[in-house]
Amino acid sequence: MLNSKVKDYLILFSVAGVSVGLDQWTKMLVREHIPFGSQWLPEWLMWLSPYARFVHWSNSGAAFGMFQDGNQVFKVLAFIVIGAIIYYYPQVEKEGLFLKLALGLQLGGATGNLIDRLLNNEVTDFISVGTFPVFNIADASISVGVVVLLIGVWIQERKEKANKQIENNEQLSVDSHQ
Repeated sequence: MLNSKVKDYLILFSVAGVSVGLDQWTKMLVREHIPFGSQWLPEWLMWLSPYARFVHWSNSGAAFGMFQDGNQVFKVLAFIVIGAIIYYYPQVEKEGLFLKLALGLQLGGATGNLIDRLLNNEVTDFISVGTFPVFNIADASISVGVVVLLIGVWIQERKEKANKQIENNEQLSVDSHQ
Protein backbone atom coordinates (compact mmCIF):
# COMPACT_ATOMS: atom_id res chain seq x y z
CA MET A 1 0.00 0.00 0.00
CA LEU A 2 1.27 3.46 -0.89
CA ASN A 3 2.05 5.78 1.96
CA SER A 4 0.27 9.13 2.26
CA LYS A 5 3.15 11.24 0.93
CA VAL A 6 3.50 9.11 -2.21
CA LYS A 7 -0.27 9.32 -2.83
CA ASP A 8 -0.13 13.10 -2.50
CA TYR A 9 2.75 13.37 -4.96
CA LEU A 10 0.84 11.03 -7.28
CA ILE A 11 -1.96 13.61 -7.37
CA LEU A 12 0.49 16.45 -8.06
CA PHE A 13 2.37 14.64 -10.81
CA SER A 14 -0.80 13.23 -12.39
CA VAL A 15 -2.39 16.67 -12.75
CA ALA A 16 0.91 18.15 -13.94
CA GLY A 17 1.47 15.22 -16.32
CA VAL A 18 -1.90 15.66 -18.00
CA SER A 19 -1.24 19.38 -18.36
CA VAL A 20 2.27 18.85 -19.81
CA GLY A 21 1.10 16.05 -22.11
CA LEU A 22 -1.78 18.07 -23.54
CA ASP A 23 0.41 21.17 -23.84
CA GLN A 24 3.25 19.44 -25.66
CA TRP A 25 0.92 17.44 -27.92
CA THR A 26 -1.03 20.52 -29.03
CA LYS A 27 2.17 22.52 -29.60
CA MET A 28 3.57 19.69 -31.72
CA LEU A 29 0.38 19.64 -33.81
CA VAL A 30 0.59 23.39 -34.33
CA ARG A 31 4.29 23.32 -35.30
CA GLU A 32 3.67 20.46 -37.76
CA HIS A 33 0.41 21.62 -39.37
CA ILE A 34 0.18 25.41 -39.22
CA PRO A 35 2.90 27.45 -40.93
CA PHE A 36 4.50 30.02 -38.63
CA GLY A 37 2.48 33.24 -38.60
CA SER A 38 -0.57 31.57 -40.18
CA GLN A 39 -3.95 30.87 -38.67
CA TRP A 40 -6.35 27.96 -38.90
CA LEU A 41 -9.86 27.12 -37.86
CA PRO A 42 -11.85 24.03 -38.87
CA GLU A 43 -14.62 24.74 -41.38
CA TRP A 44 -17.33 23.78 -38.89
CA LEU A 45 -16.03 26.42 -36.44
CA MET A 46 -15.67 29.27 -38.94
CA TRP A 47 -18.44 31.16 -37.17
CA LEU A 48 -15.89 31.65 -34.34
CA SER A 49 -13.29 33.26 -36.62
CA PRO A 50 -13.95 36.85 -35.59
CA TYR A 51 -13.48 35.85 -31.95
CA ALA A 52 -11.18 32.82 -31.77
CA ARG A 53 -8.74 30.92 -33.98
CA PHE A 54 -5.57 28.87 -33.86
CA VAL A 55 -2.40 30.64 -34.93
CA HIS A 56 1.22 29.55 -34.98
CA TRP A 57 3.21 32.04 -32.99
CA SER A 58 6.19 32.01 -30.67
CA ASN A 59 7.19 33.91 -27.59
CA SER A 60 10.56 34.39 -25.89
CA GLY A 61 9.03 36.15 -22.91
CA ALA A 62 6.48 35.36 -20.23
CA ALA A 63 2.89 34.20 -20.53
CA PHE A 64 0.71 36.06 -23.01
CA GLY A 65 3.70 37.65 -24.75
CA MET A 66 4.87 39.87 -21.89
CA PHE A 67 8.57 40.67 -21.32
CA GLN A 68 9.88 39.54 -24.71
CA ASP A 69 13.51 38.37 -24.98
CA GLY A 70 13.59 37.26 -21.34
CA ASN A 71 13.99 33.59 -22.24
CA GLN A 72 17.06 32.93 -20.06
CA VAL A 73 15.49 34.63 -17.04
CA PHE A 74 12.27 32.65 -17.50
CA LYS A 75 14.20 29.37 -17.74
CA VAL A 76 15.74 30.06 -14.34
CA LEU A 77 12.41 31.24 -12.88
CA ALA A 78 10.67 28.10 -14.16
CA PHE A 79 13.22 25.88 -12.40
CA ILE A 80 12.74 27.90 -9.19
CA VAL A 81 8.94 27.68 -9.40
CA ILE A 82 9.02 23.95 -10.16
CA GLY A 83 11.39 23.34 -7.24
CA ALA A 84 9.30 25.46 -4.88
CA ILE A 85 6.08 23.65 -5.80
CA ILE A 86 7.67 20.22 -5.33
CA TYR A 87 9.24 21.30 -2.02
CA TYR A 88 6.12 23.04 -0.65
CA TYR A 89 3.62 20.42 -1.78
CA PRO A 90 3.96 18.03 1.22
CA GLN A 91 2.95 20.89 3.52
CA VAL A 92 -0.50 21.13 1.93
CA GLU A 93 -3.22 19.86 4.26
CA LYS A 94 -4.81 16.52 3.37
CA GLU A 95 -8.17 18.15 2.71
CA GLY A 96 -6.56 20.93 0.63
CA LEU A 97 -7.81 19.52 -2.68
CA PHE A 98 -8.12 22.95 -4.31
CA LEU A 99 -4.53 23.80 -3.42
CA LYS A 100 -3.29 20.40 -4.63
CA LEU A 101 -5.10 20.84 -7.94
CA ALA A 102 -3.85 24.44 -8.28
CA LEU A 103 -0.25 23.43 -7.64
CA GLY A 104 -0.53 20.53 -10.12
CA LEU A 105 -1.82 22.88 -12.81
CA GLN A 106 0.88 25.44 -12.09
CA LEU A 107 3.60 22.76 -12.07
CA GLY A 108 2.33 21.42 -15.40
CA GLY A 109 2.19 24.87 -16.96
CA ALA A 110 5.66 25.85 -15.78
CA THR A 111 7.08 22.52 -16.98
CA GLY A 112 5.34 22.68 -20.37
CA ASN A 113 6.73 26.11 -21.17
CA LEU A 114 10.17 25.19 -19.74
CA ILE A 115 10.35 22.22 -22.13
CA ASP A 116 9.76 24.61 -25.04
CA ARG A 117 12.37 27.05 -23.75
CA LEU A 118 14.97 24.31 -23.33
CA LEU A 119 14.30 22.63 -26.69
CA ASN A 120 13.38 25.61 -28.90
CA ASN A 121 14.63 28.69 -27.01
CA GLU A 122 11.08 30.04 -27.27
CA VAL A 123 7.54 29.00 -26.39
CA THR A 124 4.99 28.02 -29.04
CA ASP A 125 1.69 29.88 -28.63
CA PHE A 126 -1.40 29.11 -30.67
CA ILE A 127 -4.71 30.03 -28.99
CA SER A 128 -6.01 33.39 -30.10
CA VAL A 129 -9.17 34.77 -28.53
CA GLY A 130 -10.35 38.24 -29.49
CA THR A 131 -7.70 40.87 -28.84
CA PHE A 132 -6.20 38.91 -25.92
CA PRO A 133 -2.53 37.94 -26.44
CA VAL A 134 -1.93 34.54 -28.05
CA PHE A 135 -1.35 31.80 -25.47
CA ASN A 136 -1.06 28.03 -25.06
CA ILE A 137 -2.23 25.19 -22.79
CA ALA A 138 0.67 25.74 -20.36
CA ASP A 139 -0.26 29.42 -19.95
CA ALA A 140 -3.90 28.42 -19.45
CA SER A 141 -2.87 25.80 -16.84
CA ILE A 142 -0.97 28.41 -14.87
CA SER A 143 -3.85 30.89 -15.07
CA VAL A 144 -6.52 28.32 -14.17
CA GLY A 145 -4.26 27.12 -11.35
CA VAL A 146 -4.18 30.65 -9.92
CA VAL A 147 -7.98 30.92 -10.14
CA VAL A 148 -8.41 27.50 -8.47
CA LEU A 149 -5.96 28.59 -5.76
CA LEU A 150 -7.90 31.80 -5.11
CA ILE A 151 -11.21 29.91 -4.96
CA GLY A 152 -9.68 27.38 -2.58
CA VAL A 153 -8.30 30.10 -0.30
CA TRP A 154 -11.66 31.86 -0.34
CA ILE A 155 -13.52 28.63 0.57
CA GLN A 156 -11.00 27.85 3.32
CA GLU A 157 -11.33 31.35 4.78
CA ARG A 158 -15.12 31.03 4.80
CA LYS A 159 -14.89 27.66 6.59
CA GLU A 160 -12.48 29.07 9.17
CA LYS A 161 -14.71 32.11 9.71
CA ALA A 162 -17.78 29.87 10.13
CA ASN A 163 -15.92 27.60 12.57
CA LYS A 164 -14.75 30.61 14.56
CA GLN A 165 -18.32 31.91 14.69
CA ILE A 166 -19.53 28.52 15.96
CA GLU A 167 -16.80 28.50 18.62
CA ASN A 168 -17.72 32.05 19.67
CA ASN A 169 -21.41 31.11 19.91
CA GLU A 170 -20.58 28.01 21.96
CA GLN A 171 -18.38 30.07 24.28
CA LEU A 172 -21.15 32.66 24.71
CA SER A 173 -23.58 29.85 25.53
CA VAL A 174 -21.22 28.39 28.13
CA ASP A 175 -20.57 31.82 29.64
CA SER A 176 -24.26 32.66 29.88
CA HIS A 177 -24.99 29.43 31.77
CA GLN A 178 -22.40 30.14 34.46
